[in-house]
Amino acid sequence: MTSRLGKPDTPADITLRNRLEENGTRHFIMIAGAGSGKTTSLIKALNYLKQSRGNQMHQSGQKVACITYTEVAVDEISGDVGHDPLFHVSTIHSFLWSIIKPFQSDLYDWVRNRLLEKINEAQAKIDKPRTRETTRVKERENIARYQVQLEEIKSVEHFTYSTGSDYAKGILGHSDILKLGPSLIREYPLMRTVVAQRFPVIFVDESQDTIADFVDSLKVLAANVSQEFCLGFFGDPLQKIYMTGIGDITSDDNWEVIKKPENFRCPISVLNVINKIRFEADGLHQTRGRMVDVNGELVSVQGTARLFILPADGLRAQRLQGVREWLSQENEDPLWLSDEDIGDVRMLVIVHRIAASRLGFPNLYSSLNDGAPDNLSTGVIDGSAWIVRPFLRYILPLIHASRRKDEFQVIKLLRQYCPRLDPERLIAQQDIATELALLETYITEMDEMLADGNNVNIGDMVTFLAANELAELDERFNAVIESYALGIPVPENTIENSPLRFMQCQAMELWGYQKYIEIQSPFSTQQGIKGAEFDRVLVVIDDEESTANSFSYGKYLGLTPLSDTDRENIDNGRDSVVDRTRRLFYVCCSRAVKDLAVVIFCDDVNSTYRIVSEKGYFELGDIHRLGI
Repeated sequence: MTSRLGKPDTPADITLRNRLEENGTRHFIMIAGAGSGKTTSLIKALNYLKQSRGNQMHQSGQKVACITYTEVAVDEISGDVGHDPLFHVSTIHSFLWSIIKPFQSDLYDWVRNRLLEKINEAQAKIDKPRTRETTRVKERENIARYQVQLEEIKSVEHFTYSTGSDYAKGILGHSDILKLGPSLIREYPLMRTVVAQRFPVIFVDESQDTIADFVDSLKVLAANVSQEFCLGFFGDPLQKIYMTGIGDITSDDNWEVIKKPENFRCPISVLNVINKIRFEADGLHQTRGRMVDVNGELVSVQGTARLFILPADGLRAQRLQGVREWLSQENEDPLWLSDEDIGDVRMLVIVHRIAASRLGFPNLYSSLNDGAPDNLSTGVIDGSAWIVRPFLRYILPLIHASRRKDEFQVIKLLRQYCPRLDPERLIAQQDIATELALLETYITEMDEMLADGNNVNIGDMVTFLAANELAELDERFNAVIESYALGIPVPENTIENSPLRFMQCQAMELWGYQKYIEIQSPFSTQQGIKGAEFDRVLVVIDDEESTANSFSYGKYLGLTPLSDTDRENIDNGRDSVVDRTRRLFYVCCSRAVKDLAVVIFCDDVNSTYRIVSEKGYFELGDIHRLGI
C-alpha cells in the first residue's frame, strides 16, 4: 500500500469504515468533490477490507472488485494496493468480460440476436421514405454482410474479446461487452449468484461517468443477492463530463450517502470560485483548501484567480500570449511563459481546434468533429473513438518503439494486438522466424507511411493493416475501407461521411494528435483533464471556436439567449446545456494548484464584463479587460 494510507482520516473515511463494519445492508454512495482525495478514501477502504476480511476471502477464493474508468486509473490503483491479488482492479470492459466469458452459449445467443437486430435496423432505414438512395444501397450491403455472419457464427467454438468485434471469428468488441454484460446480470439469477460469490464487495470508481446500464445492472445485483454483498460507488456528479455517464446515482432504501467536502488541492482564491460555481448545482460547499507546512504549522495558500475578457478577433493566439505575459509580470512568476514541464502551465480549450492547428492535426480534428456523430465528436476529445483507438493504443506506440530500437516493447505490442502472433496461429506456423522477419518489413513500411513530409493518407494505412492482418480492426472499418477504395469525394461535412473524411487525412497528422492526447503540449481540452492538476491553469472560453452543441459558455454565463429546447430541458429537470457547461467549468477551474486564469473571447467586451461581473464568480478586482 502507498503513502495515501498515512494521510489523516477525514470524517468521510471514518463514516465509510463504519459502514463497511455494519451487519446487513452496507451499500453506499460517496460523493467527493474535486481535490477531496477520493482515491485516498478508496485506497483506505480497500486496506480496511484487507485487514478485516482478507484472510477469510483468500481462503474462500474471493476477491474485492474495484472497477474504474481508464487503464491509467487501473495502474494507479493497482500500484496503490501493492498489486495485492485480493483486489481485482480493472476497467468496466475487463470486469464484465471476466464474469461473462464462461457463459459461452449465452454469448452465442446474444450475438445471433444482435445480428438479427442489426438486420431489422438496416431494413427500417431502407423502408423510410426520406432515406437517400446511397444510404439504401449501403444498408442493403450491411444486411447481406450480417446474413453471412449469421451463418459463420454457427461454426464459432469459443468467443473471445478484443478492441473491435468480428463475429465471424468469434471476437466481441468493446461496445458488445457494454451491452451484453449488464443484460446477462439483469436477466440471469445464476449470473448474479456467481458474481456475488466471486466478488462479495464491488467498488465503482468515477461512478458519475459510468454508463447507466452498467450501474442499473449492479443495483439489480445488489437487490437480489445475500446481505453479505456490498456495493459502493465513489464519484462526483458535478464532475460528469461524458455524455454517456449516469451522473447522479440515486440511493435506494437502506443505502448510505457519504459526502466528502474537503478540498486539498486548490488555494483559497480558487476554492472560493469553485464553491460559487457549485452552489448553483448541488450546493456542496468545499472546505479547507490547499495548505503548506511553514515552520511546523499548516498555513492556507492564497493563490490567485483572475478573469480576462478579450475581443474575439483574428488575434486570439497573440492575445493569449499577452495574458500569459501579464500574469508572469503581475505574479512575478516567469514560469507562466514556459511551455516546458517545469512550468506546469495548462491551457484548457473547449475544443481541439486551436490546439489542432498549432500541433498539426487540423484536418483530422475537423473530420471527427464537424458534422460528426456524437460517438466520434466525443471520442476525439479523449482518444476513445473507435476509429482512432488502433493508432493511439497500438500503431503509433509500435512505430515509436521501433524507432528507438526497443525490441522488447515491439514484441510486446505485436503479441497484444497483432493477429499474426495469436498463440493458436503460432502453433500452426511452420517458420516463426520468417513470420517475425515479415512483420519487421511491415513495420518499416508503416514507419515510412508516417514519416514527416509523406503524403500517405490514413486510409492507406488502414487498408494496409487490414490487408496484411496486422491489427484487429473494429467491424465498422469494413464499410469505410470499401468506400475509401472507391475514391469517393467528400464535398460536405455530414454524419455519414465523417469516417471517410478521417481516412482521407494525411497519416502524419496522427503524430500531432497523439502528442495532444497524451498531454505532451501545453494545450488540453477542458473535457480531457478530469483527475489531473496543474500549478498554473488558463481556461479559454470561446464559443465561436466550438461547433459542439453539448456545451455553451454563452448560455451558461447569460451572454447568449436560451433556446426553447434549453428552457424545456431546464423546466423538466433534464440535463441541459447549462448543466453540462457548469460541470465543465467546475472541473476546469478546480484543476489549479497555484493560479487560475479564465479568458473569455467575446464580441462585446464591455457588455460581457457587466454580465459576468453580476454572476459573482470572481472578485471585481480580479476581472480585467485587455486589448480594447
